[in-house]
Amino acid sequence: MEQSLPYDNRIDSESSEQVVNPWEVSAKDGGKIDYDKLIDKFGCKRLEESLIDRVERLTGRQPHKFLRRGVFFAHRDFNEILDAYESGERFYLYTGRGPSSEALHLGHLIPFMFTKYLQEAFKVPLVIQLTDDEKFMWKNLTVEESERLARENARDIIACGFDVTKTFIFSDFDHVGGAFYKNMVKVSKCVTLNKAKGIFGFSGEDHIGKLSFPAVQAAPSFPSSFPHLFPGMDKLRCLIPCAIDQDPYFRMTRDVAPRLGYSKPALIESSFFPALQGENGKMSASDPNSAIYVTDTAKDIKNKINKAKSGGHQFSVDQRELGADLEKDIPFKYLSVFLENDSELELVRKEYGEKKGSMDSGNVKKRVTEVLTEIVERHRRARAAVTDEMVEAFMAVRPLPSMFE
Repeated sequence: MEQSLPYDNRIDSESSEQVVNPWEVSAKDGGKIDYDKLIDKFGCKRLEESLIDRVERLTGRQPHKFLRRGVFFAHRDFNEILDAYESGERFYLYTGRGPSSEALHLGHLIPFMFTKYLQEAFKVPLVIQLTDDEKFMWKNLTVEESERLARENARDIIACGFDVTKTFIFSDFDHVGGAFYKNMVKVSKCVTLNKAKGIFGFSGEDHIGKLSFPAVQAAPSFPSSFPHLFPGMDKLRCLIPCAIDQDPYFRMTRDVAPRLGYSKPALIESSFFPALQGENGKMSASDPNSAIYVTDTAKDIKNKINKAKSGGHQFSVDQRELGADLEKDIPFKYLSVFLENDSELELVRKEYGEKKGSMDSGNVKKRVTEVLTEIVERHRRARAAVTDEMVEAFMAVRPLPSMFE
């Protein structure tokens, strides 16, 4: 059963074992995030193999590698989205990006890569929110710089290959108003100050802009916020692909949705992409050495991967006798996320992770460097082809006549 408000985002708060909320992800003493405990505390569900098999049956295509390998691992009502789709009903996708840096890292791209797959597999429209207002309120940025970063991030998002005939990208500074604002104030009226403190941990030292923002992120969950896209479709279901640290926003949204006459948005949630130094949370945009960026050169990527935390053994005799500790090996984890070929990944798992294998840490680092370099260079080429006119086309307020085709 889904938890009711209020919430406390400090998991096992007495011992402060881990903190997971939209602005902080940390584990005690630099340890790993306990996702089982997080699921239990947040009240979402583990994504079962039967649901992944059902996706394959309904779409007629192999599930995305992020599904097959558990990168997206938790959900809220994803089964209901599949029920609706199977019965002939439509839905739309909603995801977003908080533009706090000019260059994205690979962890930032994961939700967009997956959302592109969902859009293509289910043939549904997508709205992408750029929360430039949020970053102005939480970061040391001017309004103008936040707006500029939103446009730069839009280029990276478009470079992921979204279909302009099915996709609407908007920035909050540009778009908030009208029907969108009406839903914001409806949400705001349903959430007390005590509930907001419980969900998000706000204190008396936080400015009131932070208190007002959750309603902005909630509004795109409701189709009536986009009358140019979904006129007369107020019962249209929404599916939100996101990292699990965004769950607090949508627990709040799901709590108020029935009171406003809307369907609860469904979620499909990913784990955190680990930092190069070790799996103790997620990569940080403020630490360039913790991540692979889409602006990194092939040399940068090679140097970063060579310095990444390894689970292999220093001496070859120990490596052959014991095998690598794959739970600690960051290059292998990156390979398990981005390598397309399942058979090759299983071969690496066996030859590197098991006793008497033929691979060592250097082999794995070399292979993941090749894979990531190809992804980054492909993205760089795609981004270079994104013109100002393309950005304007994606962000234009317009109907999408073929959005369900």
